[in-house]
Amino acid sequence: MASDSNHALASSTGSLHLTLTHHGRPITLAFSDDATLADLSEKVSTDLSVPPSNQKFLITPKLGLQKPPFKDPTIPLVNLVSKKVNLMGSTTEEVSSLNASISAAAAPRRQGPIKAATPARTRDHRRIQEEAQYTFHTLRPLPYLPNPERSLRFLERLRDDAGIKAAMRTHKFSVPLLTEMDPAMHTTQESRTLGLNRNQGEVIELRLRTDAYDGYRDYKTIRNTLCHELAHNVWGPHDRTFWNLCHQIEKEVDRDDWRAGGRSVGNQEYYEPSEEEVYDHGGWTGGEFVLGGGGGGETVVSSAGGSVSAGSLSRREILAKAAEERMKRTRQAEGESKDSGSGQA
Repeated sequence: MASDSNHALASSTGSLHLTLTHHGRPITLAFSDDATLADLSEKVSTDLSVPPSNQKFLITPKLGLQKPPFKDPTIPLVNLVSKKVNLMGSTTEEVSSLNASISAAAAPRRQGPIKAATPARTRDHRRIQEEAQYTFHTLRPLPYLPNPERSLRFLERLRDDAGIKAAMRTHKFSVPLLTEMDPAMHTTQESRTLGLNRNQGEVIELRLRTDAYDGYRDYKTIRNTLCHELAHNVWGPHDRTFWNLCHQIEKEVDRDDWRAGGRSVGNQEYYEPSEEEVYDHGGWTGGEFVLGGGGGGETVVSSAGGSVSAGSLSRREILAKAAEERMKRTRQAEGESKDSGSGQA
């Protein structure tokens, strides 16, 4: 039985075996001959501890993304013989661990008084402290997609980009959470959404991966999408005021990116998405941010409805985590200033 392809085998007892991929690992499950897509969801919940609310099945070709409640839960599993099935979703244990880390970050902590930084002659300490304040305070990849550590490194590269850091200081942008976007949740036959901005910079999502999850998009393309989303921190609608600010930020990022010599790739002034790609649908407000959720109704979970889906981040939790990271960065900046000052002759 090949481990990298999904197929079904009728055994002597008449049972059906289906192999799917979860977190990059092939898993074979046994079913009756008349099993359906609904049976697959139940089996994944009981055997793999991935509840239906967390399940997403990427079935290629043709069927695409399927998630409970299915439009057609009666699809026979035998029809998946020649298709690839990729299960995306966090287990109950993974969700509990994530919620525990969020709760710990949101808990109030006693902070001592901030001591004044020792002046030094050779370092720009004002810039160091501004970079600790005007930045992306929390970076979060999607844990249920392959190689989340690579996505984290990509987000770190954006945060530490010299041009982005300069633009953040100039416009005094402080973003509590920068996270990656799930391509499957923002891809239709008509368009691909490149980024989202919630509540004027409370959360920014970026489309880092290709549609097949097996690679990453061009860095300069993603960086220009980030410039677009940062402009939504100030202005929501896509009117002339917004585009003037967006192109101003793009120019500033290119100018201050000393690693690229202050020149944009290909000598193009701006990046423009293709007809199948859209930056976003403007800035949006309200609701809760769901880790790995989609735009519009999928990302916004109404607080009026009571409970919020597992793995979600409330506004209080996002801001509490950002405050903790901001305080940590401030202390580090002051420590660097003090060490530099004590080293002067």
